[in-house]
Amino acid sequence: MEWMADPTAWAGLLTLVILEIVLGIDNLIFIAILVDKLPPQHRDKARVIGLSLALLMRLGLLTVISWLVTLTTPWIEIFGHVFSGRDVILIIGGLFLLFKGTLELHERLDPRTQHASGSRMYASFWVIVTQIVILDAVFSIDAVITAVGMVDELPVMMIAVVIAIGLMIVASKPLTAFVNRHPTVVILCLGFLLMIGFSLLLEGFGVHVPKGYLYAAIVFSVLIEGFNQIAHQNQRKAEARRPMRERTAETVLRMLGKRQVAELEGAGLMTHHDPAFVFGDEERNMVSGVLTLSERNVLSIITPRNNVSWIDLNEEPEFIRAKLEAEPHSYLPVCRGSLDEVIGLGQAKEMLADLITHGQINVKKLREPLIVHESIGILRLMDLFKEARGQLALVTDEFGAIEGVVTPIDIFEAIAGEFPDEDEQPDIIATGEGQWLVDGAADLHHLEQVLDIDGLVDEDEEYSTLAGYLLERFGTLPQPQDQCSLEWGQSRYIFTVNELDGRRIGRVAICREPLENTPMDEEESE
Repeated sequence: MEWMADPTAWAGLLTLVILEIVLGIDNLIFIAILVDKLPPQHRDKARVIGLSLALLMRLGLLTVISWLVTLTTPWIEIFGHVFSGRDVILIIGGLFLLFKGTLELHERLDPRTQHASGSRMYASFWVIVTQIVILDAVFSIDAVITAVGMVDELPVMMIAVVIAIGLMIVASKPLTAFVNRHPTVVILCLGFLLMIGFSLLLEGFGVHVPKGYLYAAIVFSVLIEGFNQIAHQNQRKAEARRPMRERTAETVLRMLGKRQVAELEGAGLMTHHDPAFVFGDEERNMVSGVLTLSERNVLSIITPRNNVSWIDLNEEPEFIRAKLEAEPHSYLPVCRGSLDEVIGLGQAKEMLADLITHGQINVKKLREPLIVHESIGILRLMDLFKEARGQLALVTDEFGAIEGVVTPIDIFEAIAGEFPDEDEQPDIIATGEGQWLVDGAADLHHLEQVLDIDGLVDEDEEYSTLAGYLLERFGTLPQPQDQCSLEWGQSRYIFTVNELDGRRIGRVAICREPLENTPMDEEESE
């Protein structure tokens, strides 16, 4: 025990512990990958048994140190090259690491092996422990030889090995958990194992590879992977700030292939008749309508004030009767002189019966109108429709002025597309290949679905119709034949104002042209 009074022995012990830990890092990484193949309840046990066997193996090798030294003496000669026992062990170990690392890498890169069945298949406990033991044998030779070369006292070597293995057992569980949580780290670790296996193979053939080169490459790779993990973490934090509903909607739409299909079609790699085109336009549009419904304002689906049919009690009964007979709607607002002076909500057939029988509308039979503010969400509006059993709701602004009416069928149209009444024409009419005639009051969400583009709807703006979008682009009321354009993918969409309806944009012609054949710049308008 004279070595305990020797300061150099203690310095050698500390250095050897550090080296043993460094040399055991690759061993730990491979053990972390191997135990992941076991059921969760057996992983800790396999990890402890594997590292304990590594400790016993290294202590056993240290006890036969005289035999270990002789492993460096020539043992066999093949084709003029002399191999020692150590060389043979390193070659076998290197081949084992290359084979096992390649097998593991293929298993993680090939999706067919990962999803071959619905339930995961786990490896046998003792098969994994045996592989850990073989791995320990390979790395123990290198670690023990390093200890023999650095320290002369056997107790110092044994103490260093016990401390190093003890620290590795403590660190193995969090390291395993970290590796398994990050698939890219597993791939990186397998790359390390392939590199180490190749270096052991070279060492066995007498080509010395300085350990500093290997550890420098590993440290550099770990540093880059660290930056990558930080970037992913920051990205996840940024995503977490967005509403869960919005993230879910984007994920589902991405699964349905909305954006990817549009890009592939623009590149000429896919058509609507392609067998890989799993989801049709109608399916994607309906799912998109459902997922974006909560984000939309009621103003995006209302019938605007100037298109609302209503009954004025100040008019002559004959005129009211003729209007009711020609009106296709079942329920109408009943007012006095102005739409803002609402008395109630009347059923067309009841009011017509009152006019025929009594010559006037019985206001006592009118229903209480459902009045909502323009800021209400569509999901909340649906709840009000269920509670009030109302057939339509009047939408007002902050000053109490009626801006329009909304019905359950308007909500349904926001999901499934237009269902024009008998007295209405569709807001969007296809007039040819890549050509449409669109009403200025057309909903932008529906128009995006028909044109299969994005970029018309801006949640930060207050407009929800094509007319609002064009007024924002032009900055003033445009005149007939004024144009503006929007680039999307490989096409340019040209919007041409065809006619005005008083002080509003009436009809707009939309033409899709290949981007390279369209001389107009995106921001140009006239």
